[in-house]
Amino acid sequence: MNRQILKLAIPNILSNLSIPLLSSVDIALMGRQDGAEYIGAIALGALIFNFVYWSFAFLRMGTTGFAAQAYGKSDNHQIINVLARALLLALVSGLIILMIQIPLGEMSFRLLGASETVETIAKEYYYIRVWAAPATLSLYVLMGWFFGMQNSVYPLILTFVVNAMNIICNVYFVNYLGMQADGVALGTVIAQYTGLVTGVLLFLYKYRDYIPFLQKEMILEWAAFKAFMSLNGNIFIRTFCLVFAFAFFDNQSAILGDLTLAANGVLLQFVFWMSYGVDGFGYAAESLIGRYYGSKNKALLEKAIKYSFYWGMGLAILYSLVYWIFGESMLYIFTDQEEIIEAARPFLIWIILFPILSTPGYIWDGIYIGFTASVAMRNTMVASFLTFLAFYYFQAYNGNWGNDGLWIALLIMMLSRGIYQWLWYEKKMKKVIFSGY
Repeated sequence: MNRQILKLAIPNILSNLSIPLLSSVDIALMGRQDGAEYIGAIALGALIFNFVYWSFAFLRMGTTGFAAQAYGKSDNHQIINVLARALLLALVSGLIILMIQIPLGEMSFRLLGASETVETIAKEYYYIRVWAAPATLSLYVLMGWFFGMQNSVYPLILTFVVNAMNIICNVYFVNYLGMQADGVALGTVIAQYTGLVTGVLLFLYKYRDYIPFLQKEMILEWAAFKAFMSLNGNIFIRTFCLVFAFAFFDNQSAILGDLTLAANGVLLQFVFWMSYGVDGFGYAAESLIGRYYGSKNKALLEKAIKYSFYWGMGLAILYSLVYWIFGESMLYIFTDQEEIIEAARPFLIWIILFPILSTPGYIWDGIYIGFTASVAMRNTMVASFLTFLAFYYFQAYNGNWGNDGLWIALLIMMLSRGIYQWLWYEKKMKKVIFSGY
């Protein structure tokens, strides 16, 4: 089991870590421009896309769960139809985003409430990067399907290609062509479409033998499509709550001032590095749980759950130790502006605690996706989101702890998510899942 988890998790971790590497390069490039406004602008612009794209994270998660279960059953028809159904939804959704980009952008900037300077830079970034939407959502589907097929190498290749292309373009556009936020956005667009072409070529190289099993009438078969949309609808609500919490966090950071917004933008890079790393074991759990649940192997199913937590928490402790020892030095990776570093330094304590307190939620997410237990994911996330808001407003009206209160509220949400997921599994899911064994 350890070998199986590591075989899936290590490529996942490597591919995942290249994602925050990209945002870190963007922050580092903008962190060396004059003024804190550039970091804040990229943080807000990226927030809008996180809000939109993470809301479509069900395209990856749902595809992984259904593909893994079909793989466990050796159902070739369902394997390829899951992919076709998800790609159709991704392309339609991407085109809709392009059609509504202006009202979506204007509403987002109005709600975020940044300063005029920050908003101007962020808009320049937004209206270029939005053109990557169809490619980005289609890549979600391809990666999710590869994970479901127990293939963690292809997502690693895809992520490497996308982020290497993105970093090369960004550095070239900013450092050599003198572009700023527009260069960072353009690099992202080019990289996403490069990744999509690569993903299609990888599929054709290894999985083209599944194409004859594709049944056009089954793609839009009502029962299958309803199950897919039901799962995805619940994951959408779950992800919307998570993204809204981070949007709320950035909005409150902006209210506290451009300097606090920039400082929190830097500190969130630590959170993203941890999240994407630990999520490697969450992704491994998705693949293994879906596979063993589909093949009805109780012994390996229980073992996969237990060992996923062992590995996930081990990595979380390592992250906390690194942040504790090297946290202050790491701030200089993202910016050379002392005022931003001084503003961020007092809040490193929350970054040190973040990995240990939040990791159980990431592992439970992977387990729930493998079971395609979307209702449980939705309900536990809604509960933790409400806990986040309740604590934030409690402290705001009882002394107002400022940026400390904001970080503590975010930590409480991540901690409560893992607790609620564990309680739901023990009280409601466990008996039902294993009743048929």
